[in-house]
Amino acid sequence: MKHLFIAACAALVLAACVTADAPAPPPAPAMPPVPVPADNPQTPDKIALGKQLFFDPRLSGDGKSSCEACHYRHLGWTDAERLSRRVDGALNTRHTPTLYNIAYLSSWYWDGRATTLDGQILAAWRNQMSGDPARAAAMLNAVPEYAASFQRVFGAPASGETIVKALASYLRTLVSGESPWDRYERGDKAAVSADAVRGHALFTGKGLCIACHTPPTYTNGAFYNIGLEHGKPKPDPGRGAISRDARDTSAFKVPTLRSVAISGPYFHDGSVASLEEAVRYMASGGRPDPNKSELMMQTGLTDAEIGQVVAFLRTLTSVERLVKPRVP
Repeated sequence: MKHLFIAACAALVLAACVTADAPAPPPAPAMPPVPVPADNPQTPDKIALGKQLFFDPRLSGDGKSSCEACHYRHLGWTDAERLSRRVDGALNTRHTPTLYNIAYLSSWYWDGRATTLDGQILAAWRNQMSGDPARAAAMLNAVPEYAASFQRVFGAPASGETIVKALASYLRTLVSGESPWDRYERGDKAAVSADAVRGHALFTGKGLCIACHTPPTYTNGAFYNIGLEHGKPKPDPGRGAISRDARDTSAFKVPTLRSVAISGPYFHDGSVASLEEAVRYMASGGRPDPNKSELMMQTGLTDAEIGQVVAFLRTLTSVERLVKPRVP
């Protein structure tokens, strides 16, 4: 009996040693797998090709402006301008939206008029960049390296369709995750400040922010009128122009809050310069627009609490290293 007891103890000690020495499982990713359509699977070569095209000015009508002209990584894949400007110099009526986490959306543009990512890319290429897909494809096919890449990736020469598919594959990699807040939620309590922790409690509670900005993307993809068009001589109809539903008048898509601290100015019209000012506006309940969402209400956040919410939002900024490709 004594020998059996000793053997059992030895087995327990050995098991403990094996458990202690076993490598810890990798942490769960902050963001879920990116949705990928069956007709355009992700491959390393396709993503690399799309990345080259994103930074290639050949796609634009003037041959001088690439997609990056409106979407810079260090600006949260926006351009830091209040209103975006087209290649031909014309000023748009809305702010450039971020490309971060664009793959998780179910509709695109501030008013959701594009129902596929490919459709959004094609529309921006033609309208924002004054691009001619057929002309651009011919130019790319005349470049030996591009011609070889398209054959390798698609088994065919470049075309408007394959250019869009390659760009979409690259855009699906622009994921803002692994932020300080994600590390905090995984147990690294030193990753954020005490103010940020209090800000998160306000974000999910008194501030009512989480009603529309739901994790992990921190958007619910819906459209709301938050009062910003009230009093303008020509209010932007927003989603209402697409849905033809009066309830959507001047409603705009809820933006993601991932990396929001580096993607100002804020809102669809770029009318708010600072993140603190944006939080303050939302906490105030917004302007008295007759079509304003019932979710917009005075929250009673104090100045100190607004600062804490901002501290939390800053912890949602991810850090990725961008190495720009060599364009053939």
